[in-house]
Amino acid sequence: MDYSTNDSKSTSKNKVVAVVGGGLTQSTLSQVGALNACYFAKRGFQVEVFESREDIREAKIVKGRSINLALSHRGRQALKQVGMEDTIVSKGIPMHSRMIHSLNGTQSPIPYGKKGQYILSVDRANLNKELLSAAETYSTTKLNFAHKLLNWSTETGAMTFLRADGAKEEIQADLIVGCDGAFSAIRKQFLRQSRFNFSQTYIPHGYLELTMPPINGEFAMKPNYLHIWPRNTFMMIALPNLDKTFTCTLFMPFDEFENVTTGDQVIEFFQKYFPDTIPLIGADALKRDYFRLPAQAMVSVKCSPYHLSDKCVLMGDAAHAVVPFYGQGMNAGFEDCLVFNEIMDQLNEDFSAVLPEYTRVRVPDDHAIADLAMYNYVEMRSHVNSKWFLFRKYVDNTLHMIMPRTVIPLYTMVTFTRIRYHEAVKRWHWQDKVINQGLLCVAASVVGGSYLLVRYPPNMPNISIEQLWTRLQALKSPF
Repeated sequence: MDYSTNDSKSTSKNKVVAVVGGGLTQSTLSQVGALNACYFAKRGFQVEVFESREDIREAKIVKGRSINLALSHRGRQALKQVGMEDTIVSKGIPMHSRMIHSLNGTQSPIPYGKKGQYILSVDRANLNKELLSAAETYSTTKLNFAHKLLNWSTETGAMTFLRADGAKEEIQADLIVGCDGAFSAIRKQFLRQSRFNFSQTYIPHGYLELTMPPINGEFAMKPNYLHIWPRNTFMMIALPNLDKTFTCTLFMPFDEFENVTTGDQVIEFFQKYFPDTIPLIGADALKRDYFRLPAQAMVSVKCSPYHLSDKCVLMGDAAHAVVPFYGQGMNAGFEDCLVFNEIMDQLNEDFSAVLPEYTRVRVPDDHAIADLAMYNYVEMRSHVNSKWFLFRKYVDNTLHMIMPRTVIPLYTMVTFTRIRYHEAVKRWHWQDKVINQGLLCVAASVVGGSYLLVRYPPNMPNISIEQLWTRLQALKSPF
């Protein structure tokens, strides 16, 4: 369908969109809220962004989770639509491969995709600052910090906020967009509704962050890699930063964290499992930083539907918090904004039609990436040590080179395309089945052929090696 842009904008001018969650939330920096503000403002809506904490751009201390973000194709496409891709990409560091650090110190790269394909290490706080500043450039956008949501009406869209000075503020919105993180205040109203499905799962692993400083002003390790120390039941990763540090994140079961209680035990633990990192991080820094903060929990959230009538919609972590092991949490959240925007085009900004269609399209995809993120933790901490895994990676990549449209590796589908997440999973299962059956047939053929050669050897002439060599030489001779 083709709709007039002018008609769309004239309709938008009188409507107020309230985006809840545009800065720091309890568990994450809501880049999704800031990006959404750009999308709605670009369409001409009056946009009010509400954030419970202070403006991160003015904060002296930035609290909250700081695991680096991995920006890939889906996120870049969403940023591109509001003219922010180049700005963000210019402040990211390309990572072309995983670099696997074995216990004996050897390093082995595993490329993410074809030559030229890479993901970007992006600083979480800087990304949020850039998007907030971008949203603020629209004259129809107002950013409201230190506004804590107290209540909102599912019938009227009326919202009540508590300001930092203790006063209450009320606003009436035509659409409420909940981007306020895994522990969403907006979502609480959904829980009171009939037929709203919700689940949250805490994994038994926590994470702890450490910093690897530069050495003589340069990166301590090769910068264009996502470094991984896989140790089967736990792992450590390191992502590069623009200041030439690495953010190292240790993912481990909570009971393992609890077993390490002294500085000497920290060094002993790292000598056993990550000996090559001790001189790079520094023994004193390890002893200090390991206990600076307790290990943090990770939660996976699923819910449906994502909307309430034509008044409210959930996006990002508020709709689908995922564990960070596929590097798709932010990318999926950004793609939420892009998909919603595409549906707005298709349905002429009619919220009563757009919101249910958004739920229909997006729920299966977000649930699929939540499951894939769980799966990828096992792959990162364990499978990458497996020779079969590496062999299958090689087979998949080779077949992709030969038949690029027929065989596409799962990681490529998820990270370097916009194939819908749930369709990528279906295709992966089909490909896996076909390729495994093909490998089984090849193996059976080799075994069967070897058996026949041994059981029924061909009749070979009784000839010595010297005679065979003489005949070969005669074949080579031009005379």
